[in-house]
Amino acid sequence: MSLQSRVEGLRARIQRACERADRDPASIELLPVSKKQPLALIREAAALGFTRFGENYVQEGADKAAATPGLSFVLLGPLQRNKARPALQSFAAIQSLDRPELAGRLRHLAEELDVVRPVWIQVDLWDEATKLGGCTEAALPALLDALGGDTRLPLQGLMAIPPPEEAGAFAQLAALRERLQQELGLPLRLSMGMSGDLEEAIAAGSDQIRIGTAFFGERLY
Repeated sequence: MSLQSRVEGLRARIQRACERADRDPASIELLPVSKKQPLALIREAAALGFTRFGENYVQEGADKAAATPGLSFVLLGPLQRNKARPALQSFAAIQSLDRPELAGRLRHLAEELDVVRPVWIQVDLWDEATKLGGCTEAALPALLDALGGDTRLPLQGLMAIPPPEEAGAFAQLAALRERLQQELGLPLRLSMGMSGDLEEAIAAGSDQIRIGTAFFGERLY
């Protein structure tokens, strides 16, 4: 199946999911996850109108960003403090902020580098952090305090990778988003849902779905 055919299939699923949920399909961002995918396929996706791509590894994403200056990449994978500088230099946004010490390091470097980078907090409500990273609900106040409303690191939303067997996970995330929006007085986006559950995620209020192999095809390892 061609890349264009896969994209058309995904867009049709998004359209149907939005019709059922009474939502505007234009409000849902389809973020292609391009880790381990060749530049040729990324450029092919760009020709179809995609300009933002998700990457899991700092070095791989940095290399791709350098090779495709007209595109932007967002970091989805766990970020170590010692890779915070290249992450800020190469990525348009960081969606895996998950601990206060990382927030402090990013604030210091953003000021030093004189850059503005939107951040998303990766949340973990299901004790999955040891495998996938993420900030527990109990730890969120400390992380928000460390972020401190820094204008160089504007908080854009919440990202999560809920376990597939967790019933009601999307509803829990939507409720957390609503609570934080009221507490912070900020509009926050939700990044949740992948190829197997994008319909449920859209019904629960997701603003961004992250699609890898269902978009690009099998990865090259």
